[in-house]
Amino acid sequence: MLGARAWLGRVLLLPRAGAGLAASRRGSSSRDKDRSATVSSSVPMPAGGKGSHPSSTPQRVPNRLIHEKSPYLLQHAYNPVDWYPWGQEAFDKARKENKPIFLSVGYSTCHWCHMMEEESFQNEEIGRLLSEDFVSVKVDREERPDVDKVYMTFVQATSSGGGWPMNVWLTPNLQPFVGGTYFPPEDGLTRVGFRTVLLRIREQWKQNKNTLLENSQRVTTALLARSEISVGDRQLPPSAATVNNRCFQQLDEGYDEEYGGFAEAPKFPTPVILSFLFSYWLSHRLTQDGSRAQQMALHTLKMMANGGIRDHVGQLSGDEFYSDVAKGILQYVARSLSHRSGGFYSAEDADSPPERGQRPKEGAYYVWTVKEVQQLLPEPVLGATEPLTSGQLLMKHYGLTEAGNISPSQDPKGELQGQNVLTVRYSLELTAARFGLDVEAVRTLLNSGLEKLFQARKHRPKPHLDSKMLAAWNGLMVSGYAVTGAVLGQDRLINYATNGAKFLKRHMFDVASGRLMRTCYTGPGGTVEHSNPPCWGFLEDYAFVVRGLLDLYEASQESAWLEWALRLQDTQDKLFWDSQGGGYFCSEAELGAGLPLRLKDDQDGAEPSANSVSAHNLLRLHGFTGHKDWMDKCVCLLTAFSERMRRVPVALPEMVRALSAQQQTLKQIVICGDRQAKDTKALVQCVHSVYIPNKVLILADGDPSSFLSRQLPFLSTLRRLEDQATAYVCENQACSVPITDPCELRKLLHP
Repeated sequence: MLGARAWLGRVLLLPRAGAGLAASRRGSSSRDKDRSATVSSSVPMPAGGKGSHPSSTPQRVPNRLIHEKSPYLLQHAYNPVDWYPWGQEAFDKARKENKPIFLSVGYSTCHWCHMMEEESFQNEEIGRLLSEDFVSVKVDREERPDVDKVYMTFVQATSSGGGWPMNVWLTPNLQPFVGGTYFPPEDGLTRVGFRTVLLRIREQWKQNKNTLLENSQRVTTALLARSEISVGDRQLPPSAATVNNRCFQQLDEGYDEEYGGFAEAPKFPTPVILSFLFSYWLSHRLTQDGSRAQQMALHTLKMMANGGIRDHVGQLSGDEFYSDVAKGILQYVARSLSHRSGGFYSAEDADSPPERGQRPKEGAYYVWTVKEVQQLLPEPVLGATEPLTSGQLLMKHYGLTEAGNISPSQDPKGELQGQNVLTVRYSLELTAARFGLDVEAVRTLLNSGLEKLFQARKHRPKPHLDSKMLAAWNGLMVSGYAVTGAVLGQDRLINYATNGAKFLKRHMFDVASGRLMRTCYTGPGGTVEHSNPPCWGFLEDYAFVVRGLLDLYEASQESAWLEWALRLQDTQDKLFWDSQGGGYFCSEAELGAGLPLRLKDDQDGAEPSANSVSAHNLLRLHGFTGHKDWMDKCVCLLTAFSERMRRVPVALPEMVRALSAQQQTLKQIVICGDRQAKDTKALVQCVHSVYIPNKVLILADGDPSSFLSRQLPFLSTLRRLEDQATAYVCENQACSVPITDPCELRKLLHP
């Protein structure tokens, strides 16, 4: 797309050396890079006018976004901009008045979205430009991931990065011709200001509109060809062993030995990579590469848990390090991100006021000064080899300093000077040795100190809560609670998963059509509201909810969840399956009507690709039902993504795991027994305590009319041994000898 980059530079009258759009480290990132593109120039550019500072008294007359449900759109409801939500009204206006569309995409907890809203969208002059010369459209990327993906594909292809806020100019037919991310309001030495960009595009639209339209069509055609994913003339997917080894090698080459994680900072958590490494370890555990995979995964997890990304003040601590971290994360979600009816909210903001009435600042709720900690924890520590307070002990362990422990490069606005993010600097043993204390005494003192900080923090203004609820993310949370509860044997966590699934079925599922809704919202008094018309689900909503339901069935053995998963998979196949090229489109054909691209997501990032998750779901559903068409679909999907997996398997580690599972033998682990009986629960817990990624767990209660017995007739041939709960491990339509002892079952599952 180099030609497109040069063309974009010419559109805005910029030197070609700038390649049209240049990257700066701004904005919330896409593709796991914290980079944001801004139109740039190697020489200062003349400003477009004067008097462009934000108004000191913001205009409080609402625009039409006041009628929306999205928290992000409502944040812009009092801008002096004639905003439209994404929809036909805006498109018709652009065509009727022959104006370009200015599309701005973000989300309500995005720091740089807030910055651009404050600097540019509250600016009266910029507001007039946007209202008079463009049709301005605001989109919540979490409501409309299809819109976000299409235009982010354009921005990434025509610039050196992508992120949010994403700002793209479109023709009235919705084809993009210029795009970027965060723009400062005014010109700088190396960056073009937003107002100047608007004036240049207005001028080019008037003088060179035909050229813009022609080049926009050319770019769209190139993107269509570039984004095509199809089976083509391939008959089968590639060798799993070859792709697995290449994926491992690519991860090994990019591994950060000191801090964990992969590639350069800033890094984003990517659970799909860790899942791949654990699966790779399991199949190579007797080799050096297998040990290396496990070491990379565990070190990365430990470094994330010790670092500032974890809320140490609000979480647990103890000997069982990894399980404590997992329980702490779920405790935070239950405390701060849960609706009373069982659903899960989207996010908390990055910004909040340090004190009531003050302007929000990034990270204010979670950072601490040395003075604050000293005042809260003044008690002397008895038995130390030198004078020491509880506050000094905590500050040493978590790396707090007078100057603050946040690098100026990560604080461009200077809001975090003297502030500290709690980050574990030493092990408990080293901290104890430093002051001549017992390890358990240090543990107790630190936990007590963190509890006092937690209680003090309750008096701070809380960050804004995006109380929008998404089906996809609720599906992921159902999985998280179900799997953690099953592995740790904690029914309380499984109950959270069950309540989440009940919420999805009650509030985000249309019984008449069998379709999922994408969103619902918290209304007055904690009620649940929907937009009108409703926002229907996308591929990721179905894929993630189906995964959650399969995990919940294995955790609870309640077959109703499995039955619903099958029905949702049928609906997903009808709405999104590409019968010609294989794989699933991200959106329905009708819902995405008018968009220049209909994409298949080909990247596992902070969230897994919905196609990767679907490949796993299809394999598991085949294991639960024996229906051959789901296995055929899985093979077809993997074949469609063959070229991507061959070239850059590290871009699709979750799909590479599915490829391995498809080419291995899936274990059907059948427990014959009563769901509530102790001996049944003991065998089930044994299965959950062993890491077996390529399996399905089935409860056979002896009822020949049950749902699973109707799906898998061979279950009726399996019997309990001496009236005890009995396990069978079945592969390739052959089952093991009956096992009643959990220890014997463990040996069979993990030889």
